[in-house]
Amino acid sequence: MNTPLSRRTVTVSMLAGAAALGAAGLAHAAPAHTTTGTTAPAAPDAAHPTVVLAHGAFADASSWAPVVERLLKQGHRVVAPPIPLRSLAGDAAYLRSVLDGIEGPIILVGHSYGGAVISRAAVGAAHVKALVYIAAFVPDAGESAAELTDTYPGSSLSRTTVTQKYPLPGGGQGDELLIRQDLFHRQFAAGVPGTIAETLAVGQRPITVAALRERATAAAWKELPTWYLIATEDRNIPPAAQRWMATRARARVTAVHAPHAVAVSDPRAVTDVILDAALSVRTGH
Repeated sequence: MNTPLSRRTVTVSMLAGAAALGAAGLAHAAPAHTTTGTTAPAAPDAAHPTVVLAHGAFADASSWAPVVERLLKQGHRVVAPPIPLRSLAGDAAYLRSVLDGIEGPIILVGHSYGGAVISRAAVGAAHVKALVYIAAFVPDAGESAAELTDTYPGSSLSRTTVTQKYPLPGGGQGDELLIRQDLFHRQFAAGVPGTIAETLAVGQRPITVAALRERATAAAWKELPTWYLIATEDRNIPPAAQRWMATRARARVTAVHAPHAVAVSDPRAVTDVILDAALSVRTGH
């Protein structure tokens, strides 16, 4: 099922086309160009749960583009909102407002820091039927993304980021992080073709230090069926930490030989995990 990292077929045009779609939600969007085929997507099916994709730090909604294309072909409605990456509480509240505007059952998917966001946004949202974590944080109440990163050794993220200032709404300045463009490929997207990794590096969205340190106040995964995809070559979140979080959440686990940017490097594997969750919701198994 998994394609070797050296044989990726995702194209830069797919990512660039999806960048404009990300801010609008990617719902009912036509797929961007791909080298893997020309099959037209199926019309969104009301019987299929809506899939909501929450990106994480150092990425934007376009990072989901190869997965979006596949989900649309399967008849799913897909929404990929832009996560502000300013504060965990604020990001979760924004995502919850998106969820509240969607009718019918939802499969809620989070990558990286987006896992912390979905864990909080889904609390009390009756129409969210499953959570899917893609190389993501799964915090319990009282835990932060920064803390979970250090649960096990193996992350080199702190050695590849730079800090820059941004203005705070009430005055003063805060700190936000970016991965150095010259180190982004190896750190975030090892094995992804260079031109694609360069495009991702240029379009990365910074995350505030405060958001990474903010502690979760709730954990929806305790009440919902959960899936987890482990990226075994991840240099942001140690794979051992991913497995520990997945085991604690009693998730159905898939492991893929892939970097942190697994939705770009291995979109088929990511899509399969999401489709498995959707099928479970539809069939009740």
